[in-house]
Amino acid sequence: MGDRALGSVGLGLAAAYVWQASRIQESFISDPIGPKGFPFIIGGLLALTSLAVLLRPDPPPHWPRPARLLELVAAVAVMVAYALFLPDAGFVIATAIASAYFSWRLGAPAMQAALAGVAIAGGIYLVFHLALGLNLAKGPLGF
Repeated sequence: MGDRALGSVGLGLAAAYVWQASRIQESFISDPIGPKGFPFIIGGLLALTSLAVLLRPDPPPHWPRPARLLELVAAVAVMVAYALFLPDAGFVIATAIASAYFSWRLGAPAMQAALAGVAIAGGIYLVFHLALGLNLAKGPLGF
């Protein structure tokens, strides 16, 4: 049921996209394809993939046990908390905590998960901030 609804919505979006693309005004100076070519290709691909989903839906999903669903909800909550606390805690601290949690949930013992969190945060900081020069959120420790 869900796949058919998604396919129908996708077909509707593809039709609206192609219709809007057909309304693009062309100037007298343009390349052979014109400004409508790329939007038509995207709309066509969306229509084809939507048709595939509509005509060949997947079998009904096997939903996980409630305990596993709770773990998924907790993982989403950790990612939301990460995004909320990143500006205040800083990249290194927030990433270390989130990485440690996910390492622990993937099966590492608590102490190894904590070390992995620190190593992951430090490694990403070294690569993105020091090597590539990207600005990352500074925390109370200044990095």
